[in-house]
Amino acid sequence: MESDEEIRRVPEIGGESGGASASGRDTGSVGGPDRVLVAGEGQRKRGRNPADKESKRLKRLLRNRVSAQQARERKKAYLSDLETRVKDLEKKNSELEERLSTLQNENQMLRHILKNTTAGRRGGSGGSNADGL
Repeated sequence: MESDEEIRRVPEIGGESGGASASGRDTGSVGGPDRVLVAGEGQRKRGRNPADKESKRLKRLLRNRVSAQQARERKKAYLSDLETRVKDLEKKNSELEERLSTLQNENQMLRHILKNTTAGRRGGSGGSNADGL
């Protein structure tokens, strides 16, 4: 807080103020004009000159352009990542559909074999028992 108060203080024209010399920042007559300029700059903030306004506007435009470019690059990277994920998932989906089809065919074959062996045992076991007795 002391540094803020020191900045706001305006030195006496005839000499230095007590606060300015105590801080060790200002030395001799050089501190007086520097303090006056700092205080004067505070007043000029209200009515900035057109050159300052234009430079601030240009800086803001430049920051905005850079930010917009970064946003476009992030979006491009995000879309690229999504496209890669889509390709990977489509490939995996295709592989899973192929595996499903294979397993369904195998299941159907095994059911058919099971049906035939069960039917054969029933018909064959009954006839073989009758023949064996």
